[in-house]
Amino acid sequence: MNGQHRKDIKPGLTVDIVLKADQKTGKRTRGIVATILTNSSFHPHGIKVRLKDGKVGRVQEIISPSGNQESDKGDGPN
Repeated sequence: MNGQHRKDIKPGLTVDIVLKADQKTGKRTRGIVATILTNSSFHPHGIKVRLKDGKVGRVQEIISPSGNQESDKGDGPN
């Protein structure tokens, strides 16, 4: 799923973003959304977010739509 629609993005989701410095190369950075920075409902280059590690960029792809990546790892209690 692409990251052009604000309604699809919520804090806690795992996403791939492109940082401003990486726009020419298109290099992606993976992280967990902390804050949505774009106010409009749509942006053609992706909704701008701040990740939990503080990096800011535009969402290129939503990796875990459920936002429940921890349960996929299998290291939780049974």
